[in-house]
Amino acid sequence: MSLYPSLEDMKVGQMLEAQQAEGYSAPNATSTPYPTSPSHHLPSAPSPAAVVNLQHAYPELGEYMGLELTPEEIALNMPEYLQNNQTALALAGNREVSAISESSQSLYPHALSAPLSGSSVGLARAQVSHGVRQVVLCKDEKGMVGMRVKAINKGVFVCLVTKGSPAAKGGLRFGDQILQINGTNVAGYSSDKVHDILKKAGDNNIVMAVRDRPFERTLTLHKDSTGHIGFQFKEGKINSIAVESSAARNGLLIDHNLLEVNGQNVVGVKDKEISQIIDDGGNIITITIIPTFIYTRIMKNMSNSLVKKMMDHSIPDM
Repeated sequence: MSLYPSLEDMKVGQMLEAQQAEGYSAPNATSTPYPTSPSHHLPSAPSPAAVVNLQHAYPELGEYMGLELTPEEIALNMPEYLQNNQTALALAGNREVSAISESSQSLYPHALSAPLSGSSVGLARAQVSHGVRQVVLCKDEKGMVGMRVKAINKGVFVCLVTKGSPAAKGGLRFGDQILQINGTNVAGYSSDKVHDILKKAGDNNIVMAVRDRPFERTLTLHKDSTGHIGFQFKEGKINSIAVESSAARNGLLIDHNLLEVNGQNVVGVKDKEISQIIDDGGNIITITIIPTFIYTRIMKNMSNSLVKKMMDHSIPDM
């Protein structure tokens, strides 16, 4: 069964599957498999004949849930379903299709089907796996790794990653859980004890086992024709959700705090600046959220000015 990053992706994906099942395909072309991840070989624009056939095949897509599903959007995000491209894909053979799938799988490890969101770089940047990875750090010229942690429920969590620091360059993010440092399990340790371990560690090869942000989740939202995704927030806390909006359809909840927008950390950023990041983020926005009661505990005794000044708010590399 397919998984989708948003309800809009699921609905459009189901329409596309129904279109294929009803036989809307190019003459003499082999039916192409439903893509589990986006193709990186994208045409510039569909042919006029393909647009006509596309509109006939699923005429309701253009007005679905207020989405602006233009021929250009279809060509960018789901070119496999344009009739001229179905023939090309069928002739390309299994080798190229397999190569595309393997390339895309590295960006989308959970094999999400994303007919609308597949080309969104923000979706790829924002993925939360909850998996465990190894991170190897060194210290900077000041003998620092550039992060602070907070002990919660016998676990140790990253609460600050300094911009430009070894921790930032190593890919640590707000909410990551530190499981081990140089082979030592840190479950049950206090924040001060973990900071002391890092202080006494050597300058190089500080090896950590890290679980990817266990308290966090992402939601992919689609702007409507007015450019809105359907929620309001104050000081980063979501306090209102608009009825019939993408936020409501995709299960966004109040009493959660915004952590990232399209993979960019916004902890400590002013609401006006976050709104601008959303406005500038394109038609598809992936947000990372955390329950407010967890966020409050992680941020306890953290100065807002310190967080705004020191937190890494850069756009992560792909």
